[in-house]
Amino acid sequence: MPNKVADLLIELGTEELPPKALNKLSIAFTNGVKAGLSSQQLSFGEVQSYATPRRLAISITGLDQKQANQSIQRKGPSLKAAYDAEGNPSKAAMGFAKSCGVDVSELQKQETKKGTWLVFESEQIGVETKTLIAAIVDEALAKLPIPKKMTWGSHKIAFVRPVHWLILLFNNEVIEANILGKSASNSTLGHRFHSTGEIVIESASSYESTLETSGWVIADFNKRKQRIKQQVEKIALSLSGVAQIDDDLLDEVTGLVEWPVALAGRFDNAFLDIPQECLISAMKEHQKYFPVLDSKGKLLPVFITVSNIESKQPEKVISGNEKVIRPRLADAAFFFNTDKRKPLEDFNIQLEKLVFQEKLGTVLDKTKRISQLAATVASLIGSDMTSAKRAGELCKADLVTDMVGEFPDLQGTMGRYYAIHSGECDEVAQAIQEQYLPRYAGDAIPQCNAGIAISIADKLDTLVAIFGVGQIPSGSKDPFALRRSALGILRIIIEKDLDLDLEFLINEASGLLGENITNSATKENVFDFILSRYRDWYKQEGVDTDVIIAVESRKPTKPRDFNQRVKAIAQFKLDPAAVALAAANKRVSNILKKASSISNKEMRDDLLLLDAEKALAIAVKQSGQKASLLFTKDQYSEGLELLATLRPEVDQFFDEVMVMDENEEIRDNRLILLYKLRELFLQVADISDLSY
Repeated sequence: MPNKVADLLIELGTEELPPKALNKLSIAFTNGVKAGLSSQQLSFGEVQSYATPRRLAISITGLDQKQANQSIQRKGPSLKAAYDAEGNPSKAAMGFAKSCGVDVSELQKQETKKGTWLVFESEQIGVETKTLIAAIVDEALAKLPIPKKMTWGSHKIAFVRPVHWLILLFNNEVIEANILGKSASNSTLGHRFHSTGEIVIESASSYESTLETSGWVIADFNKRKQRIKQQVEKIALSLSGVAQIDDDLLDEVTGLVEWPVALAGRFDNAFLDIPQECLISAMKEHQKYFPVLDSKGKLLPVFITVSNIESKQPEKVISGNEKVIRPRLADAAFFFNTDKRKPLEDFNIQLEKLVFQEKLGTVLDKTKRISQLAATVASLIGSDMTSAKRAGELCKADLVTDMVGEFPDLQGTMGRYYAIHSGECDEVAQAIQEQYLPRYAGDAIPQCNAGIAISIADKLDTLVAIFGVGQIPSGSKDPFALRRSALGILRIIIEKDLDLDLEFLINEASGLLGENITNSATKENVFDFILSRYRDWYKQEGVDTDVIIAVESRKPTKPRDFNQRVKAIAQFKLDPAAVALAAANKRVSNILKKASSISNKEMRDDLLLLDAEKALAIAVKQSGQKASLLFTKDQYSEGLELLATLRPEVDQFFDEVMVMDENEEIRDNRLILLYKLRELFLQVADISDLSY
């Protein structure tokens, strides 16, 4: 008989939750409750999350009303140990029966491959679901990713924000429980301004519609987010523009409102004389406004705000926002004009007061290293060393400007503007802005040569410096974003197809740091750390992990070379011969582990006795020479395609030849042949790591 099911509604009402963390909290809460239900062997259907500034809620359909009964079996002593020679129960049998609350005669016998054992079988009656819900919710809330909890009132209860109400509704029945100091009910509160008094939720299934119609609350985060996006886009279109809608800002605004109403305001055209990035940053960071651009990407003197009320006098709401944005933009104009009073280079002196890391000196020290390393990179890629060196000298100067002090997200961007104003060449200015690229997965990479040079130099200096003082990232802790830096270096080198050697660059960076390095294994640590980042990138590109591992094992020092090998091995893996050759290489690898002394020996033709080993020796010599020549030209795919033709000889060898012959000379000669075979493939990758 199928288990009866019910719908469950959970809602926790609070003071306004942190908008940037709201969606993350909602997802974590939902996952925690689902995990709790599953751990109690409870089945359920559709799960819907809800999140607004004042609530976290979950609706679950088709939830088992009680746990299914479970058959419990306990294993006791073996039959031999359970009875003596006269057939009387032993102490072990009686003790086991007593622990089960039964007589020995009530125990069952179970036959296994290892003999017969006494067992106790019973049925555990399932518990009603509603008695488990409170503990499940409590545990899910306790595990939420809350960096800092707060307390309120006179009690010691702590949560991300003060809690005001709680709903636990099982179909239309309230579950009796107290969580975070609140007793469960079926009453909620609607919009802080549009709704008054408590709203009764009759059933879990009516929650969302009741809140929207009676409470002026759109409870579904994604629906609210989509509504905001549509409203903003519609208003921007009516203004002959396009709204700049960043996902992070959209999520934050969605976390600020329960009943979104988008409105457009204006600001003085005079503010457009300052860089639009400054205005956009002021609008987004301080006011949570959406900027509007024209068809050419130029900022229009308008903004779109999302109000949390549907005002009868929207013009007053707009006017209020226009009054608020004016001083913000005026501040930005003041900072810009103040910063321009002196050339960008003059700001460098203030970098002496800015500590990069306590053991590594100041940011000014870092810029000097970046400048020298960037010049080296530029020379290696055939670029102008002078521009790269100059860009390195100025790359951090804008960090101490008033504008970047107020709007940190403009670092690099303002450096470009101030460099142009100071008379620096276009490439130097562009490089200063591009130094931070790529900032995240999928972000653009530097385009100008000087930008490429200082971006690589900056990231590599940070890696070597931080590893040099022993601050190696562990777990999720990575305060200097070393993982991102390493991945950025790889992306730039590979996507720009640059012939750069990581070992050489790491050595150059280490030399510039000199006595600051206290970790004797810095160079090896940094290289291995960068090497390990390939997996993250190639996984995003859809490359099989075993292909990456196969190449990684050879530790190519040039990212471009690594990339060529990965592509070649990925293609080789699809060859019908690859399966057998990968298996053969794995077999050879295992054999050679026991015969390490043969690597320096030469194979003797006179000891090749069987046709199969003679054929393989000829094939290895002929194909190997051609393949090796191709590999020296980085033609890995062509070389592997040639080695794939060895499959018949390899198969025949293992079918007909006993490698570990009793005669030591014959055995070693065959091992040398296999060593040469394996070395051919190892010129590209260790294909024994490939899995099928």
